[in-house]
Amino acid sequence: MPALSLIPPEEFRRVRGAGAGADATLALVGDMCRANALVAVKRAGSGHLGSSFSSLDLFTHLLFEELNVAELGWDHPDRDVFFSSKGHDVPGLYAALHALGVIPTSRLLRLRRLGGLDGHPDIGVPGIEANSGSLGMGISKGRGIAWAKRFLGRGGRVVVLVGDGELQEGQNFEALQATVHQRVSNLWVIVDRNELQSDKPTDEILALGDLEAKLGAFGWHVATCDGHDHVALRRVFGEFRADTERPKVLIANTIKGKGVSFMEHPRALAEGGGTYRWHAGAPGDDDFARAHAELGGRVDGRLRGLGLAPLSLEGVPPREDERSVSLQGEPESGVGSPAPRPRVSDEFVAEVYGQTLLELAEANPQLVVLDGDLASDCRVRAFELAHPARFIENGIAEQDMVSMAGGLARHGLLPVVNSFASFLASRANEQIYNNASEKTKIIYACHYAGLIPAGPGKSHQSVRDASLFGALPNCAVVHPGNAEETRAIVRWAVEQAEENVAIRLAIGPSPRKLEFAADWRLEVGRGTVLAEGDDALVFAYGPVMLHETLVAADTLRARGTRMQVVDLPWLNRIDADWLAETVAPFGKVFVVEDHAPVGGLGDAIRRALDGKQVTVLGVEGWPACGTPPEALRQHKLDGASLADRILARG
Repeated sequence: MPALSLIPPEEFRRVRGAGAGADATLALVGDMCRANALVAVKRAGSGHLGSSFSSLDLFTHLLFEELNVAELGWDHPDRDVFFSSKGHDVPGLYAALHALGVIPTSRLLRLRRLGGLDGHPDIGVPGIEANSGSLGMGISKGRGIAWAKRFLGRGGRVVVLVGDGELQEGQNFEALQATVHQRVSNLWVIVDRNELQSDKPTDEILALGDLEAKLGAFGWHVATCDGHDHVALRRVFGEFRADTERPKVLIANTIKGKGVSFMEHPRALAEGGGTYRWHAGAPGDDDFARAHAELGGRVDGRLRGLGLAPLSLEGVPPREDERSVSLQGEPESGVGSPAPRPRVSDEFVAEVYGQTLLELAEANPQLVVLDGDLASDCRVRAFELAHPARFIENGIAEQDMVSMAGGLARHGLLPVVNSFASFLASRANEQIYNNASEKTKIIYACHYAGLIPAGPGKSHQSVRDASLFGALPNCAVVHPGNAEETRAIVRWAVEQAEENVAIRLAIGPSPRKLEFAADWRLEVGRGTVLAEGDDALVFAYGPVMLHETLVAADTLRARGTRMQVVDLPWLNRIDADWLAETVAPFGKVFVVEDHAPVGGLGDAIRRALDGKQVTVLGVEGWPACGTPPEALRQHKLDGASLADRILARG
């Protein structure tokens, strides 16, 4: 990693106190914040730069000029309340709060680290007013805060920033309607209209049409302006303050990646062959250097134009672990425990999942794939390109997508629904339940399942989905551990399963390549022995927890304890005879969950064994945000901690 430097808060105070024109100062502060956000994301190894850069001029205008929090203080009951419902843009928001002195430098440098700053907004961070990351909730939550202010006789406005793609979630329109009906006039909404979603244009994913007319039809005061033009923003906000009768919404036309030329839409879209590559992930060293030089050069030019001396930068110490890997689609740097381990393998179960769907398509003409603006992340872009007539892009609208799948299934098609596990299982749970009650067959591909990657934080870490799917009487929940098992499970789900199937999939690279015997074959309800032993028996599943359990087995073997490790991907469909035979020789039975300890494989084994003691080691409490080693250690699920916990119970 190259040497990094940060602009300290005192330099922001110097620039703001110089008495220069407000617009020139705000533009300069915006670029200074962009430079710091770039450094924070680079040091973290992941994050969202495109969204942060499109929002940053809005952040600086609101926080440094429009809102009263700097004057009244963050705890004053009459303060204005501002939060971003987008969530992805939080590195930019953190940079602005750091510039105000609200977030200390030491914490900014711990973006996506345990005890630092969460990868999506969390109210445990100073200046953050609401948790977000799961899209579509912000306007409703903002309405609640605004209603509470009015009810309690408190002053202050509530300002919520939403993304344009986020407006595909139906809850937004419920909130728009209710806000007017309830006469909540102290609520402002700003739409960051950058016209791009995770990697494609909004109009290509799900067009919003005439947004100004749509929003105005609900009875809101609607305005549109350039979201990077401080003169225009000041004019619109003046209009908003004058209207005390209606809620207000600004459509702020912005540029995703604003401030770094090669990250800006539309140039970045053209250079990416129609996809945008700067939504998630940290830039490589060369791209970082280019971006930082461009921002630094413009900051220097603005300083000279204002007659100000150059900035004094603060050196950034290297991370304790400099082995971070920048990956697209939110996967974090290297998975595993702190003990020595094999190099991260190049095996991606999600890639194999997408390849297998493509292989199955020719022999299964009824197979259709549905996506929620995550085709690249969920590895179904190849299917989209090969079979566009059988690929349905629903945008950021999980409930709508799942109910559409129910309609497809009712007429003989086999829908495969793709989204992140956390959003698919929970937001669309009622729709999934309704589909299941019709006794059709749908495959739900639950990507990003489990604790890792942990950098994005609790909104994205899915540790309750198995319980939600597993409670259905006709839904098998499976979590493959390697490429071979993934391929076999997807084939089984498409060609043989007679019920709904929820496939939990890790999104990042597998920490090791798990080898099966040459004659291995998938057997429903049965597992595979990965390590022989006779002192204790441990069931685990998925690439991350299987790796950590095998690390624990190696550690214990060195201490004289031989632990048998069984890969059991069937979280709620277990062959009772096989299980009884497998556990019979062992007095101690453990389950390592990539899930909460309730509602996963451990509970299924307990029911099947009817009385035999089973110790479940899962993700207790809220999942920790941090690097993979940090999160695993925090939950005592890394190999070293597992070895200690198992030995302590032996």
